[in-house]
Amino acid sequence: MLYRILKFIIGVGIRLYYKEIRVNNRDNLSNGKKPMIIIANHPNTLMDAWVVGMVCNQPIYYMAKATLFDSKFKLKLLRSLKMIPINRRGEGKVEGVDNNDSLSECYKVLSEGKTLVIFPEGTSYKEKVLRELKTGTARIALETEKLNGGKLDLQVVAVGINYSQPEKFRSNILIDIDQPRGVMDHYELYLTEKKKAVNNLTNQFRERLEKVLVTTETKDEEELLDDIYKVLNTKYIHSDDKGVQRQVNELKDIKNKLDELKLVQPWRIDEIKQSIKSMDWKLEKMRIRADFLDRKFRSRLFLRQMLTSVIFILVAMPLAIFGLIHNYLQYLFTDWLVPKLSKDIEYYAPLAILVGIVLYPLTYTGLGFLAHYLFAFSWLGMIAYVLLMPLTGMFTYWFFKYLKHISYKWRYMFLMVDSKDTLQDLQEEKKRLKVLLFED
Repeated sequence: MLYRILKFIIGVGIRLYYKEIRVNNRDNLSNGKKPMIIIANHPNTLMDAWVVGMVCNQPIYYMAKATLFDSKFKLKLLRSLKMIPINRRGEGKVEGVDNNDSLSECYKVLSEGKTLVIFPEGTSYKEKVLRELKTGTARIALETEKLNGGKLDLQVVAVGINYSQPEKFRSNILIDIDQPRGVMDHYELYLTEKKKAVNNLTNQFRERLEKVLVTTETKDEEELLDDIYKVLNTKYIHSDDKGVQRQVNELKDIKNKLDELKLVQPWRIDEIKQSIKSMDWKLEKMRIRADFLDRKFRSRLFLRQMLTSVIFILVAMPLAIFGLIHNYLQYLFTDWLVPKLSKDIEYYAPLAILVGIVLYPLTYTGLGFLAHYLFAFSWLGMIAYVLLMPLTGMFTYWFFKYLKHISYKWRYMFLMVDSKDTLQDLQEEKKRLKVLLFED
């Protein structure tokens, strides 16, 4: 019961925190009566577990590091949420946690046809580098089959959690889900050479995760990939893909071309880096976004759009001010508190959701009762007032993003009048970058 209640509450928090959550092949997570292990990458600590739980219809069990269970209260609470603690090397042993008991529970959960989630990287870092996978997942899968005489038909599903900016409010997530696959190809070898079978299966897990993720080999490659995407990304060129799906596909295309260039024309990588550095400097100096370089400039259309925008801003301003008054202090407090609670950026998003789940409803309720007694609001009026606060809060966030976009538009229009040649040079430089990257 507690699991279902918290799953619902956390699910609401996730949907409010992230703008778009796209799930590909959700049906692959429907286990029917078959036991299932879900393996996923781990860039965003607790958020990764919450996201997997949100997209699974069936109740799921999690393997989690024992340091989360460092008190009797936490141990009891987290165990009630179907979390199985495991002591990891280098972190010491937590009192009340025995790895043999935890592994036995995993075997039992899977033998009963249930679903277990494991993050085989072990640790969580905000990066696209897929770290070395621990062999524990493969051991659990094969040992469970052995305990059931190889007749269990255990399935393993690889889930790629692709965040656009994991810690950022109103960013996006693409959850890409691979097909379920059994482990019996490695079973006979496991009966005679356990270590070799486990290593082979772990390597297979890595290959499967790489297919559903945008991965890089090093942090420097990740930074270059992100820098290229920021310059080439544009909404002003048509694409059949939309939103976060388009972003992930474009990142994969860029990554594949970089891998190809590293092998056949490595000198072009240096030229790309120089081009990116030059464009970044010019764009920052001119204070415009890179995607505006792909925008066609029609003066009449632009002026009409700007006039419409000014009218909309004037009409919408009172609603935005209402939302600002009723949400800004909570927003600032959350922004201040979260870094105090943890220095690790990987914890920012889950902590912000947890703080928001408590802070915002309490604040709205308090303001609602205050308005009821100060202004003699009816109970119906008070409820409408309370409901209006979060709605206008989301609108206000979007409104100020819109204002920023309009400021870029004005800036672009003035540059087209005063510095048209400079903008055209930048447009040509962007075209040369595309040729460097994509042309053979």
